[in-house]
Amino acid sequence: MKRYKGFIFDMNGTMIDDMAYHELAWHDVLVNQLKAPLTREQVRRELYGKHDEMFYRIFGETRFTRAEIDAISFQKEQRYRDEFLPNLKLIDGLDSFLAQAKSRGIALSIGTAAPPENVDFVLDNLKIRHYFPVIVGQTDVKTSKPHPEVFSKAAALMNLPPEECLVFEDAPKGIEAAKRAGIDAVAVTSFHTAKELENDNVIATISNYNDAVLKALIS
Repeated sequence: MKRYKGFIFDMNGTMIDDMAYHELAWHDVLVNQLKAPLTREQVRRELYGKHDEMFYRIFGETRFTRAEIDAISFQKEQRYRDEFLPNLKLIDGLDSFLAQAKSRGIALSIGTAAPPENVDFVLDNLKIRHYFPVIVGQTDVKTSKPHPEVFSKAAALMNLPPEECLVFEDAPKGIEAAKRAGIDAVAVTSFHTAKELENDNVIATISNYNDAVLKALIS
């Protein structure tokens, strides 16, 4: 297997198995509260990118002001953090995988559409911030996934060319963003099926970080 000098991790659904909580919370907000005519599956397909981008896709650009979107999103994210906290943990095997990667000199970073409060929630509660000197989040990019900016920026901040990096992702739009950035990907099947995550830049598909295929990446 090709040797990579840098790993870029999406966060939600990739480092922690939390996307079902986001789906439930957003379904309540979008469908039950704001009356969007969406099925549960349609809500699931909209769970990518920045909050304002999602609102514009669903409601158009004039239904809500940016201040209203920010207020609604803040309340939703606070609810998510409160409800998910008792279940907050790394996906199986990730802690060991991160430790081994770091010990072998592989650069580590995060490239996520999550707001800063959620990044802090994960990294500080799980005490893993020390692994990630480079974090590119929601407020660091102009356009979120599937635009490649988040991963291109993470690679640049690690001082690595895209072809020497590897993205870990759980979402089709994230896999697409990695491909558009010229970066290979490992697909994590926490929220989407292997079929949904298929792309020609995917070198492996895993359900957790104990998968034997990952040993070659850090050997």
